Amino acid sequence: MHVREAVEADAPALAAVAGSPADVMRNLVHDRTVRVAEPDDPDRGSDPSGDADDDRELLGFVSFDADAGTVHVTGIDGTEAVCERLLAEPIEFAAGESMAVETLLPPDSPAIGAVDRLGFEEAGAGPRFDGDPTIRYRLESAADARDPET
Repeated sequence: MHVREAVEADAPALAAVAGSPADVMRNLVHDRTVRVAEPDDPDRGSDPSGDADDDRELLGFVSFDADAGTVHVTGIDGTEAVCERLLAEPIEFAAGESMAVETLLPPDSPAIGAVDRLGFEEAGAGPRFDGDPTIRYRLESAADARDPET
């Protein structure tokens, strides 16, 4: 798989992955750092301008931002393996800035296996969203995270 920065033209494909409206995902691309995973396709090249075809296939995404010494993963979706690869993006950023990484996940999220393998620790219950519970996961030292490629 190939991971790249999301562009506005990814909004419809992001919406399909996340089950959210395209307008919400378009705003996410503008407001957060967003990386997307797409299948490797040597014949298709990547168009960073966002002018490529609108029927692009995405395997998943991660969105994150940072404040007060913590990188907050604000959204992640995809299979467990895709989530593990995508989490490398905020972890790498956090390690370079000596920051922790934190995320909130619903109890049935495929990303839970990924955060466990990468060394995140459960840090208690998170807030409820639309009545659904979340679990807070935290990686205190991103520099100590296990490499998802190994």
